[in-house]
Amino acid sequence: MLCRVLRSPRKADTYLFIPATALVAELPETLQTLFTPEQEVTRLMVTPERKFARIDGVKLLEHLNTEGYYLQIPPPPVNMLATLKD
Repeated sequence: MLCRVLRSPRKADTYLFIPATALVAELPETLQTLFTPEQEVTRLMVTPERKFARIDGVKLLEHLNTEGYYLQIPPPPVNMLATLKD
């Protein structure tokens, strides 16, 4: 499946994967707000065999086929103080 990757102009390191033919106007209102104005980063072909930074191709295709999008948010920050207390 050909997919577009959009970067959020409002939240750092937040990306949205959508099918190439999908429109941002068709997404839930919250996502429209986060990803407007559109900032397309790239287009890529998603296959089951392909691996991405935080998800594999099979799961990404499942999200794209069921919800119509995949939202990638940054991992939570590591609390370095908690690691020192142990």
